[in-house]
Amino acid sequence: MQEYDQRVNDLMLDIFDKILVTEELALSKGYFKDLSVAEMHTLESIGLYESKTMSETAAALGVTTGTLTVAVDRLVRKNYVQRRRDDHDRRVVRVQLTRQGKLAYRMHHKFHTLLVDRLIEPLDENQREIFLSTLQSISDFVNEQSRKYNEGVNRDG
Repeated sequence: MQEYDQRVNDLMLDIFDKILVTEELALSKGYFKDLSVAEMHTLESIGLYESKTMSETAAALGVTTGTLTVAVDRLVRKNYVQRRRDDHDRRVVRVQLTRQGKLAYRMHHKFHTLLVDRLIEPLDENQREIFLSTLQSISDFVNEQSRKYNEGVNRDG
């Protein structure tokens, strides 16, 4: 690996690791220390306003409804999520954030807002477009790799 490539790789790994560690520390030391990062991402996937079905939420997270059920059970016990049957189809289960869940969502979202502001504030319009294009390329690559591995797991298991 060339020096430039190594530097890019090192920075990407450092950023990814530090974001995860910072999220974990912020949760463990804050008002919402009873939440894990995975649970916080579940709250984010459910969203602030509309209730969502378990299937919609599981698909957004890339997990099975069974896996989501375990997570939602914990979040209901912790009073971050409420679950109810759909008014039109009783077979469908809908989830929605409680008041406490919305507060946790907003506090976590603030971290992401500060991060994005810090990244794009010094950039001019052209640099922002290049940055966005680069992030899109990274996202496309990671999603492509994720699909490959998930297809392999689904075929093999």
